[in-house]
Amino acid sequence: MKAAFYDRYGPADVVEIREIDRPEPGPDEVLVKVYATTVTTADWRIRASAFPGAFWLFGRLIYGLTVPKNNVLGSEFAGRVVAVGENVTRFRMGDEVFGMADRGAHAEYVAVSEDGAIAAKPASLTYEEAAAAPFGAIASLVFLRDFVRLEPGQRVLINGAAGGLGVYAVQIAKHFGAKVTAVTSTGNVDLVRGLGADHVIDYKREDFTENGVAYDLIFDPVGKTTFRQVRRALTPKGIYLPAEFGLREVFQSLRTSMTGGRKVVIGINDDKREDLEAVAALLASGEVRPVIDGTWPFTKIADAHRRVETRHKTGSVVVVVDQPTQVRLAA
Repeated sequence: MKAAFYDRYGPADVVEIREIDRPEPGPDEVLVKVYATTVTTADWRIRASAFPGAFWLFGRLIYGLTVPKNNVLGSEFAGRVVAVGENVTRFRMGDEVFGMADRGAHAEYVAVSEDGAIAAKPASLTYEEAAAAPFGAIASLVFLRDFVRLEPGQRVLINGAAGGLGVYAVQIAKHFGAKVTAVTSTGNVDLVRGLGADHVIDYKREDFTENGVAYDLIFDPVGKTTFRQVRRALTPKGIYLPAEFGLREVFQSLRTSMTGGRKVVIGINDDKREDLEAVAALLASGEVRPVIDGTWPFTKIADAHRRVETRHKTGSVVVVVDQPTQVRLAA
């Protein structure tokens, strides 16, 4: 099968399309024919070894100290089940699915545990739309529901509201009944307003930390702020929630957890089946919709990496691996 392969850390050019062996599903796995995948910020960071701050060595220890341990990146996928393991009961061959793989979704086929983050693709979505949703939607759901227990009526500011995580954070915060202020650039004001934001701030024209408005939660998915910068824009018991963090935020989280005032909350979400199914329901109902920055053919996946690396994408960068056709199901 064809896969986007890299065998060294570096710029986008290290990724190239190669022929490698097709994975075989284990007893509890399904084999998915991938029609669409995405390049995420995580893919860029792993490929370039661009782990933030003090986490560089930690990242290298996980993903490979001198060379990558796993040569095919990619987590989000949408496609069709073409083979099932002998113990699989949730899926059948031919099922349209989407979800998150541990790795290897930048390929024509990916093997995924049936108990992992894989679910039936909402019929109303294209494969490209379905592939764009899992990472940002699951992360937003877990951050807002579990890490800070967002409640109806709370005032929430989302910085970087047009990014791959931010577009879902706006919609899911509204789903929970919050009053949402979205911070974005001039060109994305209409987009985030259309996602349901109650108020939109163009950061090129206004600094939200200077306007005198206080928020119960400031969620920063893009790592462009610090607790010190946003502290005065928080209510007395407000929470600062950075999706990207370093040792500074770790220590701030520990310190503020022992006080009764403003807090820094950090966390890393797992990709769970139950959370993806909750996301699937929101997508199927139309309460949450995917946002796609653009689509790239599989042969141009290095260009998709370059787009992500600009850190100015809007929503998800989607890669079309193949077009849906009559698929030959594996025995």
